[in-house]
Amino acid sequence: MTLYLKLCLVFMRIGFFGFGGGLAMMPMIYQGALLFQNMTEKEFMDLVGVSQMTPGPLGVNAATFVGYKVAGVAGACFATFGEAVPSFVLVTLMVYFMGKYRESRFMDSIFSGIRPATVGLIGSAIIMLGKNVFLPLSAVTPAAIIFAAAAFVLCLKTKISPVWITIASGIIGAAVVPLI
Repeated sequence: MTLYLKLCLVFMRIGFFGFGGGLAMMPMIYQGALLFQNMTEKEFMDLVGVSQMTPGPLGVNAATFVGYKVAGVAGACFATFGEAVPSFVLVTLMVYFMGKYRESRFMDSIFSGIRPATVGLIGSAIIMLGKNVFLPLSAVTPAAIIFAAAAFVLCLKTKISPVWITIASGIIGAAVVPLI
């Protein structure tokens, strides 16, 4: 199997089975990236940050970055295609079936199972991201705690876009952290 086909199929699988949005898909994307054995955990964490800051769905952005890291521009195209096509197919099918079976108890049952699973997937992404930021314990610096707490509070208590919080954190980090 060619590298391009493998990239496409790995991200197509993620696209078909990665419910719950970008953060919920992060564990699957990380496992997919590990299949190519050329990305460190730190590089993956940087990829998540950049994927959050760039326009577009996080999963598609992450697929593009992994594909580029693995096989350049062509790899980025194949990974992005693999990630995006399943969403198009599934959304088209969902619109059809949700319109047709809107009042169905079966549809309610499906979503009753998907909602809590999505929360669990997002929780695992939080643990994965937190583990890579705060472990080993020597990485737990006052600056890291302040940045994490400030971002958490700003997201909960204000209507500031997470994009602006991420950009501000990067700028402040570049200006302040080297001085500490």
